[in-house]
Amino acid sequence: MVCGGFACSKNCLCALNLLYTLVSLLLIGIAAWGIGFGLISSLRVVGVVIAVGIFLFLIALVGLIGAVKHHQVLLFFYMIILLLVFIVQFSVSCACLALNQEQQGQLLEVGWNNTASARNDIQRNLNCCGFRSFNPNDTCLASCVKSSHQCSPCAPIIGKYAGEVLRFVGGIGLFFSFTELPFSTVITKYEDLSTYLGLLEASNKQKTKAEIAGYR
Repeated sequence: MVCGGFACSKNCLCALNLLYTLVSLLLIGIAAWGIGFGLISSLRVVGVVIAVGIFLFLIALVGLIGAVKHHQVLLFFYMIILLLVFIVQFSVSCACLALNQEQQGQLLEVGWNNTASARNDIQRNLNCCGFRSFNPNDTCLASCVKSSHQCSPCAPIIGKYAGEVLRFVGGIGLFFSFTELPFSTVITKYEDLSTYLGLLEASNKQKTKAEIAGYR
């Protein structure tokens, strides 16, 4: 069945925004879980994840209110924001899928050098020290430092998972990007149908008033 009716368009918009709401709550929950269990100590990383979750939640809230209340202004701004999100999301997804191993290593090294707290978390959780080599004078929280075993560098371990993570993130990003395109069409149709029904309702009210005045 083709989704072209008013009720179908409304239900599709509500379903999309409920999905975005669940994703946003999941992001916020993951950040809180990471802090609660001591897996993440970097406030910058947690702040970014929570900010993305709150932003996505607000977008979903605007779209949900606009769909339920038939609010033209909210739906217009929602469509503009969704278009901007699509552009950013599509660009980031393509960049994640296009990075080769050398570029991944360079980006990981830049992030390694600029985030001390995240670096400590990685060394502790992956049981490694240093990025490409370990300097005994540097601080390392890995358990291998206390044992007689030699600590391995973190670059090979991180690089092994970085490619898989980037492909996963890029694929999920492209999936959500291409789901936003048809929903933009649904939003446009929903706005047109909402406007048409509003004009039809106003016309019926005027007609009813005229009939009442004629009976008098």
